[in-house]
Amino acid sequence: MRRTIIAALLVAGMLVGLSSAVAKESQQRVTFKDNEKKGELSIRVDGQEALAYQYGPDEDLAHYWPVRSPSGKSMTVQHPDPYPHHRSFWFADHVQLEGERDANFYNAWYTREKEAEHECPFKDRVRHVEFLDVQQPDGPARKLAMKLVWEMDWDKTVLSEHREMRIVPLDEGEYFLDITFTVTATNGDVKFVSDWVHYAWPYVRMNKQFNVKEGGGTIISSTGAKNRKGTNGKEAKWVDYSTPVDDKTEGLAIFSHPDNPSPHRWLTRDYGCFGPRRIRKRSGERFTLENGDSMTRRVGILVHNGNVKSGNVAERFEKYVNGDL
Repeated sequence: MRRTIIAALLVAGMLVGLSSAVAKESQQRVTFKDNEKKGELSIRVDGQEALAYQYGPDEDLAHYWPVRSPSGKSMTVQHPDPYPHHRSFWFADHVQLEGERDANFYNAWYTREKEAEHECPFKDRVRHVEFLDVQQPDGPARKLAMKLVWEMDWDKTVLSEHREMRIVPLDEGEYFLDITFTVTATNGDVKFVSDWVHYAWPYVRMNKQFNVKEGGGTIISSTGAKNRKGTNGKEAKWVDYSTPVDDKTEGLAIFSHPDNPSPHRWLTRDYGCFGPRRIRKRSGERFTLENGDSMTRRVGILVHNGNVKSGNVAERFEKYVNGDL
């Protein structure tokens, strides 16, 4: 009889613990839904998809698409015409491993070989290797971390990458991403050979609905400069891209964290591309990352309601800098 009572109490305790865990999970504002077979991780805020991480074996670049507005609209585009190598929200570069040909990972899409005797058709690619365990912060935010590798000729490592993302739920569908990209030369010296025009660290490509050229959007930088004419190649702390769509204005801002080497300039395009460049002395100039050395870029992505003013972009940048966002 006593054993029966003890067993019942143990089962009851397990059920209470399980119920508590399920309740805690259901209360989380940021959740992940992984489709491992497809290679897609959906990142959701308050039950609505905010963005999806595309990491499957058939991808030339692991990237984020779609990136959704507070009302759920897709704000970005992958494989656009006439630049099918663009990937919505992505990180890549043009580099040369010591003793090897140069590899332009921005243009990895064009290395596809239909008859390749390999599980992946792309000779050059930024490949997702695995998700990493990470300590979750207190509060509603959640973290993701992943290991990636930049490969040429299918299996030759050029750079190793560690990527970490903190997802912060805000109100009324808004959210914030705090992302750190770190690349390390793990297989010899790596020379960066990007020209002045064709790179940003990282890139975002807004779609036709949300860009300046076709959607009627507006680019504003932290200096108050406007659109490509005023912002491209200019220094700034942040750049915002906001557009009225269906009687509702929404936007996406990229914040450059002060941990990044500065001063640095920005790439902006009225047709949708924008992103921060590297420090001036390493922007459009060849330099070498020696074997074992790393480079890091930390950015914030604010997806907000309203325009740059009503969306409180400048104020939120200051919160980010002060560790309050």
